[in-house]
Amino acid sequence: AYHQLFDYLDKLEAQLSHTRYLTGDSITEADWRLFTTLVRFDAVYVGHFKCNRNRIVDMPNLWGYLRDLYQQPGVAETVDMHHIKSHYYASHDMINPTGVVPKGPALDFMAPHQRSKNK
Repeated sequence: AYHQLFDYLDKLEAQLSHTRYLTGDSITEADWRLFTTLVRFDAVYVGHFKCNRNRIVDMPNLWGYLRDLYQQPGVAETVDMHHIKSHYYASHDMINPTGVVPKGPALDFMAPHQRSKNK
């Protein structure tokens, strides 16, 4: 699954180099479904699930795309990173028997993304 995951992320990284959203110039349900994975990726999947070949912040098109979606009106208020990390790190005893929840990483979802140039 590790290689399949990163093969797909590589394809998305390439695709998002010439389209703003997954299917073109408009946000669709597909974008929001991907958003829920990407917004958790660096904070949870990299450390907790050992999906650590790349972080999303290391993939410039995916990182910009994630910030673009996060900055859409009303979205930031729905993302509670403390809750997301607490849920994953505390609910999988076999993966994280100590229940330790990391404080980081510090992710600046509000940094400029300049994705509008990809229209």
